[in-house]
Amino acid sequence: MIDEVRHSTIQMNLKKLYMNNYIDPAGFDITEKAFSNNYAGTIGRQFGEGFITGDAITAANIYLTVVAETAFTNTLFVAMPDEAAANGDYLLPTVFHSVQSDESRHISNGYSILLMALADEQNRPLLERDLRYAWWNNHCVVDAAIGTFIEYGTKDRRKDRESYAEMWRRWIYDDYYRSYLLPLEKYGLTIPHDLVEEAWKRITEKSYVHEVARFFATGWPVNYWRIDAMTDADFEWFEDKYPGWYSKFGKWWENYNRLAYPGRNKPIAFEEVGYQYPHRCWTCMVPALVREDMVVEKVDGQWRTYCSEPCYWTDAVAFRGEYEGRETPNMGRLTGFREWETLHHDKDLADIVSDLGYVRDDGKTLIGQPHLDLNPKKMWTLDDVRGNTFQSPNVLLNQMSDAQRAAHIAEYRAGATPL
Repeated sequence: MIDEVRHSTIQMNLKKLYMNNYIDPAGFDITEKAFSNNYAGTIGRQFGEGFITGDAITAANIYLTVVAETAFTNTLFVAMPDEAAANGDYLLPTVFHSVQSDESRHISNGYSILLMALADEQNRPLLERDLRYAWWNNHCVVDAAIGTFIEYGTKDRRKDRESYAEMWRRWIYDDYYRSYLLPLEKYGLTIPHDLVEEAWKRITEKSYVHEVARFFATGWPVNYWRIDAMTDADFEWFEDKYPGWYSKFGKWWENYNRLAYPGRNKPIAFEEVGYQYPHRCWTCMVPALVREDMVVEKVDGQWRTYCSEPCYWTDAVAFRGEYEGRETPNMGRLTGFREWETLHHDKDLADIVSDLGYVRDDGKTLIGQPHLDLNPKKMWTLDDVRGNTFQSPNVLLNQMSDAQRAAHIAEYRAGATPL
C-alpha cells in the first residue's frame, strides 16, 4: 500500500507539471473528479474497483498482482513511456519507470500467495475461475486504453516503430503468457489458453484497439481531453501496420476531420456517418465493439449486453454466491447503474456536459474538442451542442418488444458500414 501511495503522489506531481506548462491546461485540473464520471473513464473505474472489492484472493491476488501487475504493467509502464519519449516527453518515462521498479516486488507477492492457495486442492477450481475472469477483464480494459493511447496518441509515425500489436506480442504473449503463465501448469492449474489466443485475435484480426479509438473519439464532447484529427501520415502508418485499416476506418476519420469545427454541423455522434453508437458491456464496460461477438441475455430480470462470452460468464456465473456447488459469499456483484449512458438517458448533450463540469472558465466553451486549434471561434461551446438528445442503448433495448429486440440485435451484430 505504501508503494501505491508513492505511485499516486509522483503521478499527481507529474500531472501538476503538465497543467502548469502545457499550452492548454484545461482538463488537467479536474482529472480526479472527471475520471469517475467520464464516459470513457468509468471503464477504468470499474477496472480499479475490481482490485479492492469482492473476494480477497480474487481481487487483490489474482486480478491485481498475478495478472494486472505481472502482465499488463509491461504495456502501461514500459511500452507507453517508450512512446512518450519518442514524442519528446522524457518526464513520463522517468515517473512510470520508477513505478515499474516496484512492480517486481508486487509480482513476487502475487506468485507466493498463488502457490500458497494451490496447496489446498479445493482452491484450484476457484483459482481457475479467478484467472479466467482476471485475464479477460484486464485484456478488455487495459488493451482498450493503452492500445489507444499508444496507437492514436502519438505523432511518431516511423515505419520501424512497433505497433501495439507488436508490443503486445512481446510484452504480454511472450514475456507473460509463455514465461509466467505456462509454467503454472506443472502445479495442476489450468491456464486459460483459449482466452489468451482470443485476446490476440481481437487485437490482430478483429480491430479491437481501432474500434475503441473510434468510440473514444465519437464521444469527444463528454471527454475532458482533446482528440485531434488524423493526417495522411497517420493513415499511411496504420495501413502499413494493419493492412486493410483504411477500408474499415479511413472514411470515418475523414468524416471526423470534416466535422471538427462548429457552425455547420453537429458533433459526429449525432451525424450520419455510418456508425451506430455501441452497446456497453455490462461486465467490463467497454462497449461491444466486436459486434459479431456481442452476447445479449436477460440476467436478474434485465436485458444486458456483453462484449463477449467471457464477460457474460463473469456476470452470470463467476460473480455469484455459489460456484460449481461451493458457496462463494464474498464475490462481488455487478449491479446498479453501471452504464454511463443509462445515467444520462434522454438528456440534452449541453446539459450533460454542464452537469459533468466539462466547461472552461468562460462558462461556455467545452473542455473536450475534436481538434487542437485554440482559436476561440473554432472551439465548440454549449450552444453549439445544445439540441442533441442523448439516449441509452440499454434503456432502449429493455423497452423493445421481443421481436424488435431480436431484429435490433441482428442488425447490430451485422455492423454498420462507413459511408
